[in-house]
Amino acid sequence: MRTRKREEVNYWMSYADLMSAMLMVFALLLTLVILDYKELLDKKEKEIKQVVSVKTEIIKALTEKFKESNMAIEIDQQTGAIRFPGSVLFSTNSAEISPKGKKFLDAFIPKYLDILLQDRFKGEISSIMIEGHTDRKGTYMYNMRLSQDRAFSVLNYIYSDDIPDFSKSEISKSFITANGRGYNQPLKNKSGKYDPDRSRRVEFMFRLKDDEAIKAIQELVEE
Repeated sequence: MRTRKREEVNYWMSYADLMSAMLMVFALLLTLVILDYKELLDKKEKEIKQVVSVKTEIIKALTEKFKESNMAIEIDQQTGAIRFPGSVLFSTNSAEISPKGKKFLDAFIPKYLDILLQDRFKGEISSIMIEGHTDRKGTYMYNMRLSQDRAFSVLNYIYSDDIPDFSKSEISKSFITANGRGYNQPLKNKSGKYDPDRSRRVEFMFRLKDDEAIKAIQELVEE
């Protein structure tokens, strides 16, 4: 009888030792996983800071370039998007660039592309977008077509024989696209109310190669 009890005690002690060992192994593995994950997050955070730094440099360069000009432009200090009223380029309900608009583009395009496609930045740039935007007057399809026609008119003029030669003409063809947004992205005035005048606009935007990936990583890091 004593022998049987001793065997039972030894059995349960062995089982407890086994469970303790398994818990230690699990804790060790968990610690390694956490350390690896932290190392990964630290690495991605550095990448985020690098991309943000590049975008900040570009926005600063754009701001410096155009602050002394008399151009009616607005630079978004968060995204780097450059906006100018549609009236600068087009008459009401028209997608034909006015003579005044052509002079504006003659001055704007070389300066803009010289900054974005300089050696310091061009390796970081994924695309440059020309976007047309309208106010809320008219139907969805009318405004979508008008905004697309206007964006394409700007693109077409940039690569026409009418614009003076500029140094980044050929290389820019690998980056520039044109798209119409209709009235889907209206702008507000300082009072926070819908502003039809600001909403009727053309925007030049740029996207960095790592923008989308970095955005997802940043959201993960900030959770």
